[in-house]
Amino acid sequence: MKWAQGIDKLGLALYFLLCTFAVANIYSVDPSSGTRQAVWLAVSVFVGLIIFVTRAKFFENMAGIIYIAGVLLLIGLFPFGTEILGQKNWYKFGAVSLQPVEFAKLGTALMLANYVSGPDFNLKYKKSIWTSVAIIGIPAIVVLMIPDVGSLLVFIAFLIALFREGMSGWVFGVGLIFASVFLVALAVDPLYIVIAIVLISAIVLFLNSYKIHWNILSVAAIIGGVGILCGLAYGAPHILEKLPKHQRERIEVLYKGEKAFRDTSGYNLLYSKTAIGSGGFFGKGYREGSVTQGKFVPEQSTDYIFCTVGEEWGFFGSSLLVILYSIFIGRIYYLSEKQKSAFNRVFGYCFASILLMHFSINLGMVMGLFPTVGIPLPFFSYGGSSLLAFSMMTFIFFKLNYTDRNSLV
Repeated sequence: MKWAQGIDKLGLALYFLLCTFAVANIYSVDPSSGTRQAVWLAVSVFVGLIIFVTRAKFFENMAGIIYIAGVLLLIGLFPFGTEILGQKNWYKFGAVSLQPVEFAKLGTALMLANYVSGPDFNLKYKKSIWTSVAIIGIPAIVVLMIPDVGSLLVFIAFLIALFREGMSGWVFGVGLIFASVFLVALAVDPLYIVIAIVLISAIVLFLNSYKIHWNILSVAAIIGGVGILCGLAYGAPHILEKLPKHQRERIEVLYKGEKAFRDTSGYNLLYSKTAIGSGGFFGKGYREGSVTQGKFVPEQSTDYIFCTVGEEWGFFGSSLLVILYSIFIGRIYYLSEKQKSAFNRVFGYCFASILLMHFSINLGMVMGLFPTVGIPLPFFSYGGSSLLAFSMMTFIFFKLNYTDRNSLV
């Protein structure tokens, strides 16, 4: 059929496969939630069909309005939001709940793509850099004030799109260095870290001395950077102590193990690992998981849904799910790179990077490789807001890709 030419059938097939497998696993944990998720999937597909019959230019032209609406919805949480599980990041309309941060991610992706693809964007100029940072930073600051740490981390994903468009990789390098120093300082004597920082800095400077334009400013910058890192090494334990008890314990679990906090912050992780490990190679069978059916893991249908896969479908099913996600995310990156339109490319990179961040943090969280921060597995965790927002991003991108492939330009 001629009208179907340009539709990415592989991408859509992966989307439906992930969503239907998700509904089955949510149903195993809680049949009523599984039924509601199936309804949300039907709603998401209906919205997707509307997106497919909408002109592609609509999303580019309306990016600013969608972005502002997303930010206003986030701000509206402070007077009108409902607190659930200690976070005031939901609107409650009777039996229906809406989490606006998921739609704010969509608005930010559209707005960033709109700006980056515009004639005034050039990363050689500070104005372009700061404007891009502001587009990402405004909703991120509101999310931080909620506070929703998990969603805040996801906003880092937008920097990957900017990196593709020419932003220096130093941004990621500096961020990685600071994060590494902070985490290591929680387990190692700060004095050893300071010695290591000074020695490594001296070696790096010696090897690159011919590239450095030595003057007062460059010397001050180097001394200042080393000083900040050393200060962070000594300050990290004190920063940890100032965090709320539940957040502090979630970080300490990584160092002391979940058994040390089995009655508090380590409880979820302990039973999550138990469920995943008990699945063996092929799993216990659908709706046969003792941990899943015993309701031992709180939030097992949402943030910890992966442990259900591990218990009931085993290593084989878990690996298959990881492979499906990897192919889907890789497919979005691949198609993004082939776009003739800069707007399409940047939006695609934003979308794929959001998926990558959610996927990596969620799996790391349920396996004890990352602190528990409350972040859903895209298309898989129970939640209408999350499924609808990710579905909208999916269908918008495939609509843009469809238009791009059928364009004569």
